[in-house]
Amino acid sequence: SSGINAEWPLRPGATEASSTTFPLTFGSPYNAVHDNALVKQVDLPSTTGHFGILPHHVPTIAILVPGTISITNEAGDVAKYFVSSGTATIHPDSSVQILAEEICAVADIDDGAVRAGLEAAQGKLSSASSEADKAAAQIEIEVYQSMISAA
Repeated sequence: SSGINAEWPLRPGATEASSTTFPLTFGSPYNAVHDNALVKQVDLPSTTGHFGILPHHVPTIAILVPGTISITNEAGDVAKYFVSSGTATIHPDSSVQILAEEICAVADIDDGAVRAGLEAAQGKLSSASSEADKAAAQIEIEVYQSMISAA
């Protein structure tokens, strides 16, 4: 026996997925966007590439990379959010939990401020003297470039 429980119990209070929707909890340390909201689909950026989540997706844990999360609600409307990093967990009961370090509605991204931040980060990279400073500047550049792509 592998010691893995094939009959995972449902989390207390979890909402069962239907054939067309599943419960989504999406938030950060600073705000909650959804708390067990029923949605049709979520598309997200991960270290293994962008992927979509539909009802009854295989249980998965994914590490988020900077990029856009698209959430399709029950009515079919799509909301887009930029995330800097985080995790996504698809539970055996089909509920999905996305925890992000930072969340921003794509519509709220200030293109001018992002481009100024990118320019500053590129300056930091070119003047960085240590490997740690270079790595920090490179991460900033990647986040700003992802924000420009999202907007």
